[in-house]
Amino acid sequence: MIGSITRFWQRIPKAVLFGAAILLQCALLIVMVTDRMQILREGTEVTLQTRPVDPHDLLRGDYVVLGYDISQLPAGALAGQASAERNPVVFVELAPDANGLYQAVSVHAAPVAVTAPEVLIRGRVSYSCGSTIRTFCDRLTIRYGLESYFVPEGEGRTLEQARNQQKLRVVAAVLPSGRAAIKRLLLDGEPVYEEPWY
Repeated sequence: MIGSITRFWQRIPKAVLFGAAILLQCALLIVMVTDRMQILREGTEVTLQTRPVDPHDLLRGDYVVLGYDISQLPAGALAGQASAERNPVVFVELAPDANGLYQAVSVHAAPVAVTAPEVLIRGRVSYSCGSTIRTFCDRLTIRYGLESYFVPEGEGRTLEQARNQQKLRVVAAVLPSGRAAIKRLLLDGEPVYEEPWY
């Protein structure tokens, strides 16, 4: 059996294998771009307030590190419950406040039904409490995949200063599945960067 498979692979010209590898890589790239486009095009827009981040992590290269008010939350009903993995996926229910900024309402281990304008955003807990039995801590640090944003070279410092003065806001697109992506940055309420769909 193994010998027949080996002979089959040896009969295929190297150029054909090389071409197939290139096509597979192109297909994977197209899937990644299409996935991002779907989030930005179909996702519900939520505006999030950024907050200062530890100054040792401010700017690395040409991107800005972003922290949010929804990044550290009380675990609520999840506190002390067992988690299946070290960095479990959670779903945070968000609702707009009087200023249109989305704030956390509750944290759940599985998706829950929400009604508009509320949304459910998916995140991953940075760590679990307990060494042998993993449990949810009383306070959760959650990452949503929205924690960094690439900017043109040399423009990061301005955004860092605005972020530290709480003048920088992020508009994220959130799909019903909870997946999210940064759609645009707002500086003093005005758009400064718009994410293209591709």
